[in-house]
Amino acid sequence: MKESEVNLDVSEEKNVNLIFGEFDKNIKLIENALSVSITIRDNEFKIKGEEKNVNAASDVIGELLTLSRRGTPISDQNVRYALSIKDKIKDNPLVKLDSDVICHTTLGKPVKPKTIGQKEYVDEIRKKMLVFGIGPAGTGKTYLAMAMAITAFQREEVSRIILTRPAIEAGEKLGFLPGDMQSKVDPYLRPLYDALYQIMGADTFQRNLEKGSIEVAPLAYMRGRTLDNAFIILDEAQNTTPAQMKMFLTRIGFGSKAVITGDLTQKDLPKDVSSGLDTALKVLKGIDEIGICRLTGDDVVRHPLVQRIVNAYDEYEKKHEQKRKRTVKR
Repeated sequence: MKESEVNLDVSEEKNVNLIFGEFDKNIKLIENALSVSITIRDNEFKIKGEEKNVNAASDVIGELLTLSRRGTPISDQNVRYALSIKDKIKDNPLVKLDSDVICHTTLGKPVKPKTIGQKEYVDEIRKKMLVFGIGPAGTGKTYLAMAMAITAFQREEVSRIILTRPAIEAGEKLGFLPGDMQSKVDPYLRPLYDALYQIMGADTFQRNLEKGSIEVAPLAYMRGRTLDNAFIILDEAQNTTPAQMKMFLTRIGFGSKAVITGDLTQKDLPKDVSSGLDTALKVLKGIDEIGICRLTGDDVVRHPLVQRIVNAYDEYEKKHEQKRKRTVKR
């Protein structure tokens, strides 16, 4: 093992302390992940350890410094993601992600893709009329699609936003729900409302809802309609049947854009019912005008524990599938 040392001059950096994080947590993350020692003295980062790891740590810190110069706060998520893609860090991926501002929330916070997978997803939505966003919980599938829809609406690229999802219970019976039809379907559509409120604001959303510029409805309401000049989002598509998915896909009209999101590992359909999302991905995979983006555990942007949970389930399901195949062969 060849020991190495690299010194990074940060005398010109104004916010170098932001790289360290509270109680030096960011530097400790880098040290633990790469088995290096990092100190700062006399306006200079000193990195010691195995040569390969020292070079990787230097690249990661250099990327974080570039983000800091842009005025971007260095978060725990920034550091963890930079470490996870350390082999690609020389291409400045974090800076490219930071430059792609989709819109701002009502509090002025910029909405941006935070991973390479999310960036590819957003770019596909910009380029193509129909995009499938497939991936586990926490990868920003719905939120980013919502941000793109609101941006298109505000720029008058579309005249309305239509948000829909199948009204199916997630593994439990809710029983009778009181109120009118909107009250009955609201619990199923709550995640869509949450994103709208955060990006658009409750008052603006309510005004557009009353005018009909925004429509939030269960998938069953889409039958028999032609949706022209609209940005349409079908959420939780893994819970559609093949017939429902075909019905939805044939609603898309001129001047419209559609994004279909789903997590193939979280189906709530009866065991004997096929998923419309599974079928659509097989049927439509050869059509160039349709984008299919597959996000992974590396694209999870919630708490790091969520990423570990997603990866653990993926590993478990792979082993279970391999065991099932061996049993079938016997």
